[in-house]
Amino acid sequence: MTKNDSSTSAQAEQETQAVDTQAETKDQQDDVQENKQDAAADTAQDETQQRLADLELALSQAEQRSEDANDRAVRAVAEMENVRRRAALDVDKAHKFALEKFAGELLDSVDNLERALEIAAAADDVNQSFLEGIELTHKNLLSTLTKFGVEAVGQVGDAFNPELHQAMAMQPSEEHENNTILAVMQKGYTLSGRLLRPAMVMVVKNS
Repeated sequence: MTKNDSSTSAQAEQETQAVDTQAETKDQQDDVQENKQDAAADTAQDETQQRLADLELALSQAEQRSEDANDRAVRAVAEMENVRRRAALDVDKAHKFALEKFAGELLDSVDNLERALEIAAAADDVNQSFLEGIELTHKNLLSTLTKFGVEAVGQVGDAFNPELHQAMAMQPSEEHENNTILAVMQKGYTLSGRLLRPAMVMVVKNS
């Protein structure tokens, strides 16, 4: 082998080594680039997952706030309804109390008119026009009381009811059953079903 051939062979070997080196370098660069891409992809995926987690958390918090707001609204409506109902009851009670007091005062006038009618019925000489005036006044007064829910209780022959009647006397009677009202000393009245004044009665008591 000549000197020129040795030089050419060495140069070829160097060129081959250079090509291999370049190829190796390129492979390494490709690996680095691929690693960077993988890392970037992993980072992007992590960021996406984190953002999804943040969005899910924000959605959950928003739903909780919405539920809380709805609960507060429902409670507010219920409280307003309770306030309205209590106010209506208070107004109704005030109205009934005022009417009860007024009706109670009118009962004295009813009693006086009924006593006047009893006296007139027992009298021998009574002005008929005067009597008719008393009867008409009595009738109109009772009609007005009835219109506003005032009803008389305690009639002769009714069964004695301690919730409506007050026994003033006891008397045996063969013609009536036990605990029957035998006589009424003073009528009782109810207002819308509530006792306004008990009837004072005489009750049959058969031993």
